[in-house]
Amino acid sequence: MGNGLNIKLKGDKVIEHIPSIKDKALRINLNDNIYGTFAEIGAGQETVRHFFRAGASSGTIAKAMSAYDKDFSDAIYGVEDDGRYVTESRLKKMLTHEVKLIEQRLDREKHPNKMFFSYANTVATIDFAKQFKGHGWVGIKYQVEPEEEYNEIILHIRFKETDARLQQETLGILGVNLIYGAFYKYNDPKKLLRYLYDHLDKDQLEIDTINFSGPRFASVDNRLMSLQLVKNGMTDAVMFSPEGKNILPAAVLYKKNILALRGSYRPVTKVNMDMYRRSLEMFTAENKVDKENTYVIFEITLSNLRSEGEIDERDFMDRAELLCSLGQTVMISNFQEYYRVVEYFSSFTKARMGLAMGVNNLVDIFDEKYYRHLSGGILEAFGKLFYRDMKVYLYPMEENGEIITSQNLKVHPRMKELYKFFAYNGKVIDITDYERENLKIFSREILKMIANGETGWEAMLPEGTADLIKKHHLFGYDPNKVLENV
Repeated sequence: MGNGLNIKLKGDKVIEHIPSIKDKALRINLNDNIYGTFAEIGAGQETVRHFFRAGASSGTIAKAMSAYDKDFSDAIYGVEDDGRYVTESRLKKMLTHEVKLIEQRLDREKHPNKMFFSYANTVATIDFAKQFKGHGWVGIKYQVEPEEEYNEIILHIRFKETDARLQQETLGILGVNLIYGAFYKYNDPKKLLRYLYDHLDKDQLEIDTINFSGPRFASVDNRLMSLQLVKNGMTDAVMFSPEGKNILPAAVLYKKNILALRGSYRPVTKVNMDMYRRSLEMFTAENKVDKENTYVIFEITLSNLRSEGEIDERDFMDRAELLCSLGQTVMISNFQEYYRVVEYFSSFTKARMGLAMGVNNLVDIFDEKYYRHLSGGILEAFGKLFYRDMKVYLYPMEENGEIITSQNLKVHPRMKELYKFFAYNGKVIDITDYERENLKIFSREILKMIANGETGWEAMLPEGTADLIKKHHLFGYDPNKVLENV
C-alpha cells in the first residue's frame, strides 16, 4: 500500500499502469502552475506529508496548517450552529476561507499563470474504546485555468480500519488521489471517482457521498455520481433529496423513525403512492412514532436497475426524476435482502422502523433460497429483519377476483409455521383502506404501453407524472409512435 506501482490486468494483458502515490504528488509538485494550501483537521497533516516528501514541494505548497484546538479553529473558520467540527458545513467554510486568503495574499500580476487550490479535510479517527471507527469530510476547491471560477469536489468518508495510524495513512493516500484526479482527470468524473481508490482497498475506506460543482462539472448530475459509488462497491447505499441533491444518510436518518418502500418504480404508479400514503398513516399512528421525526424513503436496489446485466443510467434517471417530482427522498442500495436494509438503518437510529410492501414481496421474503449464505439461514435473517419491533405494512393484491392479504397468502409449506408466527403476532399488518381499482395497475404493463405508443396508461399514474414522461420522453416515450397508433 502506498508508493508501489500498481498494474491492472485483463486476463494476461496489462490495461493500465497506476502511478504510485509519490509519483502523483511529484507530478503535482512539478507543475509550475498548481499552487495552493492544505488545511487538515483531526488526523494529522497526512495528505500534505506526501507532497513534502515527494520533493519540489515549494512550487506547490503556499501553506499547510492544522487548527487542532477548537478555539483556534472557531477563531479561523467561525462557530458552527450545531457546535460540531466534522461536518460538511465546516469543510466548506475551510475551503472558502483558505481560497479567499490565497486570492488576497498572492498578487495575480506576480502569478498570472497560477491555478490556485485549497485542499481541506476535517476528520475524526477511531476512538480509544474502538466503538466508533471514525469518519470525515474531504474536499478540494480549485481552478483548472488561471482566474477561472473555482470547481469543487466534496466527499464524505467512513473508516473501516480499527487502528488510528492506519486510518491516517489511508486518509493521506485518498487526499493525494483526490488532488491528482481533480487536476488530471476532471474531464471524466467517473474515472476520477474510481481512481480515488488507487493503492487503497474497499475494506479500508467507504465513500458514501460525493458532490461535484463548478464550471468544469456543470454537466455532471450528482445523482449519477451517487449511483457510481454503489455500482463500484464504494458504499452500500446512497441517498438524494427531492431537489436532486446527494445527502448523507447518517445526517438525515440520525435518531429518526424510518418508513421504507422498496420498488422498481418503472414508472411510479398510483399503487405506489397509495401504498405510501396508507402505510405512513398507519406507521405514524403507532406508539412512539412522531410524524415530525419520521423519514420516508423510496428505495431502489441495484438489481432493480440492471437491464440485461448492465445498469441503464438513462432508465435510472427517468425513475429518479419522477420520484423527485413527487417530493420523495430516494435511496439506491445493493441490499437484495430486506434484513440488510433494516441492519443498515439500525446503524443510524434506534427509533421505530417500518417496511411497506406488496404481497409478492412478502412471499419472496419467506423464500429460503435468499438466505443460504447465512450460517443461521432464514431464522438468522428474520432475527435481524424483525429486530426491535419492526413492522411490515402489507398492500393487498387481486388474483382471479380474490383479494390476497396476510390472512390468505400462500408461502412454501415448510415456511407456514414461521410465517404464522410473524403474521399472527402483529409483525405483519394489512393495509385495509385502499383503492380496489389500483389493484389492477401493474407498472410492467404501463411500461409496455408507453414503449408501444399506446394511450390510456396516463390515468394509472400520479397526477402530473404522465406529463413529465411525455415532456422529457422518459421510458422510451415517442410521440411519433403515438401518432402512428391514432
